[in-house]
Amino acid sequence: MKTISGALASHLEQQTTTLATCWKVTLAVISPPTVMGFTDHDRDLVVGGVTYRAASGYTRSAIQSSAGLQVDNLDIEGVLDSTFIKEADVRAGLWDYAEIEVFVVNWADLTQGTLKQRKGRLGEVRTGRQAFLSELRGLLQNLQQNVGRLYGAACDADLFDARCGLNAASFLVTGTITSFTSARVFADSARAEAAGYFDAGKITFTSGANTGLSMEVKIFTQAGGLFELQLPMPYAVAVGNAYQLLPGCLKRLTEDCKTKFNNVVNFRGFPHVPGLDRMVSGGL
Repeated sequence: MKTISGALASHLEQQTTTLATCWKVTLAVISPPTVMGFTDHDRDLVVGGVTYRAASGYTRSAIQSSAGLQVDNLDIEGVLDSTFIKEADVRAGLWDYAEIEVFVVNWADLTQGTLKQRKGRLGEVRTGRQAFLSELRGLLQNLQQNVGRLYGAACDADLFDARCGLNAASFLVTGTITSFTSARVFADSARAEAAGYFDAGKITFTSGANTGLSMEVKIFTQAGGLFELQLPMPYAVAVGNAYQLLPGCLKRLTEDCKTKFNNVVNFRGFPHVPGLDRMVSGGL
């Protein structure tokens, strides 16, 4: 149940109001978490010790709530501002799953308190040339997640997790970028692993503009130690950038778990369960 102060309730009953909407974002992927505030008012507001800035204005869709268990979502659109909301930060994933609180205040008298409207986490974030658009997923989104395990031929464990059992430190390698074509394609000529060894692996930069950021490797070519990533790094890659690298696993029993990692005992797939091809094949 929402509760508001008597003064704010009285103000809401007036024919003319002085209301402004604020939204507070907590970037949880940054340590310590970064808190930023924005408002649709024409000047900055300070509420609860947080400055809600009007410079990076935003608009939102209408907020509609239901009495059932449907997820109450809304869209938030804002301006990509070089000071507070940077496109590179959005692409780097710093805004992924950020916690959002939306509330209303009386900008003419902030002592009246707040009227909470929505709380949740950011979903998909899309960027354009000058703006971003994101879906705010309500708290009931957690109830929409599937619980349980499906069986299939491929392993469903994540490489190096508790179910896989392998120690990531035993496979971690380091290196330095020796040449680059773009933020997606670059090389380390010192790499001597077989072609495909790092396919589906993860590279994490430890120096340069992308320090601390990771990306999945799409293709590793032995000749020249060439890497092609699934997506470009959000910031420029330069010669001399240091990195850490883990191999990838394509979840196959023979090629990966047995030959590459010698870890068949922890294989979590069901390669011998008859599949659709067996069901539709004729009796012979």
